[in-house]
Amino acid sequence: MTEETPGFDEKPDVPSGAAPEDAEPQAASEEGAAPAGDASENAGLVAQLDQTRTALNERTADLQRLQAEYQNYRRRVERDRVAVKEVAVANLLSELLPVLDDIGRAREHGEVVGGFKSVAESLESVIAKMGLQQFGKEGEPFDPTIHEALMHSYAPDVTETTCVAILQPGYRIGERTIRPARVAVAEPQPGAQSVKPAEDATEAQDADSKDDGGTKESGGPDEG
Repeated sequence: MTEETPGFDEKPDVPSGAAPEDAEPQAASEEGAAPAGDASENAGLVAQLDQTRTALNERTADLQRLQAEYQNYRRRVERDRVAVKEVAVANLLSELLPVLDDIGRAREHGEVVGGFKSVAESLESVIAKMGLQQFGKEGEPFDPTIHEALMHSYAPDVTETTCVAILQPGYRIGERTIRPARVAVAEPQPGAQSVKPAEDATEAQDADSKDDGGTKESGGPDEG
């Protein structure tokens, strides 16, 4: 009795009703379907990446817009803070102007001496550090933007409206005028303006007569 070698006579499993030749085409079709599935998966990843990039660009634009708005807000706040500080300092110094006027009048009369002199100089030093500046001098041209004319007169030695006396000095902080300088002004004499053109006309006539005389004298030899 011959022993059979196990495994040599075994046949691959084949579905019932199908020929053994059908097994190989089925395997080949499964292998061909794999690349098509990879392509669809890659297309899905690309679409998802595009959506992510679009969302990232939108969030970046939002962040840049918020940053610009924040910078503008900081600048506005800083500008408003400086303006409020200037107004507060101007209001405080405006209340001290009568005191400064009293010190100025006392100094003109030689009464700023002793302890009062030390206090006056300390006060003037403090307000100078706060930016208060005094202006207004005799002899400078009258400027209605910084001067307030309280007295008016005529003077023959001025050629334009001039401040001839400072009744109260003006004060400013930077470009802001706290109080205009109160002054007495003088204008040129009305007659002085009409006399000058008459003098010019007389000089012109004299010059013309000299020119005519010279022409006649030079014309004599030509006639001869």
